[in-house]
Amino acid sequence: MTGNERRVVITGLGSISAVGSNIAEAWQTFENGGCGVTKIDNFDTSRLNFSNGAQVKNFDPEKTLARSEVHQMDRFSQMAVVSAQEAVADCGLDQDALEGPKSGIILGTAGGGQMALDEGFLRIYGSDNSRLHPLTIPRFMPNAAVCQISIKFGITGPSFAVCTACSSSNHAIGQAFHLIRSGSLDRAITGGSDCPFSWGHLCAWNSMNVVSPDVCRPFAAGRNGMILGEGAGILVLEEEDAARARGAKIYGEVIGFGMSADAHHLVKPFAEGAARAIRFALEDGKINADEVTYVNAHGTATRINDQEETNAIRLALGPAAEYIAVSSTKSAHGHGLGAAGAIEAVATCIALYKGVLPATVNYDAPDPNCDLDIVVNEPREAKVNVALSNSFAFGGLNAVVAFRSYS
Repeated sequence: MTGNERRVVITGLGSISAVGSNIAEAWQTFENGGCGVTKIDNFDTSRLNFSNGAQVKNFDPEKTLARSEVHQMDRFSQMAVVSAQEAVADCGLDQDALEGPKSGIILGTAGGGQMALDEGFLRIYGSDNSRLHPLTIPRFMPNAAVCQISIKFGITGPSFAVCTACSSSNHAIGQAFHLIRSGSLDRAITGGSDCPFSWGHLCAWNSMNVVSPDVCRPFAAGRNGMILGEGAGILVLEEEDAARARGAKIYGEVIGFGMSADAHHLVKPFAEGAARAIRFALEDGKINADEVTYVNAHGTATRINDQEETNAIRLALGPAAEYIAVSSTKSAHGHGLGAAGAIEAVATCIALYKGVLPATVNYDAPDPNCDLDIVVNEPREAKVNVALSNSFAFGGLNAVVAFRSYS
């Protein structure tokens, strides 16, 4: 970081996931060591190898959006817009401050409007009806949530969607951070959303045999696969001086971002590629490994992912890895795919702000191949200096965001 680069702080948070319909509910679940995994209730799962998922229950977008707005959106956009409303209200920026070219929106998604797409396919292939809903394309396009938030808040600056599978949200947060740090933007709404509970999407995951038949147990000896989750996470990032001038609440600071590609395998994790992204995040933020207090891990609970992530953390952080607390909040809110990094970034920011590390729930017994300091089953009080949030995607695309406490 050069002397001309600006500091970037987090002033607003919003989230919807299986652990809560807002930030307060989510954090209460984390503080209680709770879990949002239940039976999938919108499909008959008897033809699948799994029946559990981390769904958002009783989500009613019309509580905060007009019916005409809801009609235009797929579920993934609805959740993104509702979470953005929460984050903007939390940060205290008014409409006038958000409008104009120095505000931007950068969001991640892996699937876009899966439910709108599935509905259209069912209509075409399941009947003789070739007429689709006229808003099918605006609902399912991956940039739909970005467009809806832009219209709602009058944001006219750089705004786009990032699609890198399970690293999408971290790539989005990293791009927003760099745009503000460089001076291209003064503030950004960033994060991501995904809602994968469509029948076609569930069948596709079923074919991979990576979904657990019961619960998600990251880094544990008894882990047997991931659990699909849905939701959104939104952060409002601002240039530090402007945030301080208006007396904004500051959750923490984004200080570094690293990304890499494995060039190795479509679905098999690769420790050296992930380690490069961690190292790049440290270098970008001018951080020493021994300054890191906490890692919110990718932690999917598949056998190979957790072992390779353990190896990546050790490769990147060296001897300091012995003393760094690690947890995977996917154990509670499921794998949100393109939204995962955003939901986890929100959890990481609250951990920074509150000094409480969320737990890896459902943990049954240690695995010697995952021999890190895992925060097991109960949250842990700890003063957090620097935290890393890891996201590693299919195709070997890796993104790591580094956060620091703010004082």
